[in-house]
Amino acid sequence: MTHTTVPVIFDLDGTLVDPAGGITDGIAAALTELGLPVPGKSRMDAMIGPKLSHSLTEIAGVPEALLAEAVRIYRAHYIATGIAQGRLYPGIRGLLEDFVAAGRPIAVATQKPEGLARTVLAHHGIAGLFHTIRGSAADEAAGVPDAGPVAEGSVPEGSVPEGKAEIVAAALSDLASASAASPGRAVMVGDRAQDVAGAAANGLDCIGVGWGFAPDGELHAAGAVEIVHTAAALHATIARLSERPGTTALNEVHTHGNV
Repeated sequence: MTHTTVPVIFDLDGTLVDPAGGITDGIAAALTELGLPVPGKSRMDAMIGPKLSHSLTEIAGVPEALLAEAVRIYRAHYIATGIAQGRLYPGIRGLLEDFVAAGRPIAVATQKPEGLARTVLAHHGIAGLFHTIRGSAADEAAGVPDAGPVAEGSVPEGSVPEGKAEIVAAALSDLASASAASPGRAVMVGDRAQDVAGAAANGLDCIGVGWGFAPDGELHAAGAVEIVHTAAALHATIARLSERPGTTALNEVHTHGNV
């Protein structure tokens, strides 16, 4: 395998797509309709990335009895207006197109429901660039949290996984089935701690992107192998890490392209 065929698995919101208020507006609409208080901006931004049901209960304080209805209201609002509010981060389309042209397999692993993730990526005209798109089940209230390392083959073919670690594992399985790529050589790219944890549970390094929604220090503390701040820096970092014989994490976190 050449360095250009090492697969890259991307998170979605905060990594490829800036939801530009589409997610937080939908959450605010759901909380308001249910008569619940709407958190301030920093707490609302912290809800982008983790599983929605977890964010609603743990950050917004939605009672379990209202969780399913909150998800339903949010989903309707997001589909009606939120998707159209989003935009690709600068340089992302070119980055993905360069990888496809070079023969590098790319995938998406997101905690957004899988069908909705496909809709979002199609809206931005990039769904067809990915070898596979993996997300969570449509019923976000039915999920389970990540539980550490994922055993090889633990995600049945055709199933919809739960938890970031299992979602990453499913993407790896799809990549291995679709090509000669070695899933153990893949690299993860994400903007939150759960992306780093999901990668680590599968034995992968994770590059953190500084343009997403992680609070200061989160990616460093989570163990991101590097942190980048531009698409050009991400491209260069992936190329360099792909040339390494394996995926053992570096001893320190570097920052590149910070402007």
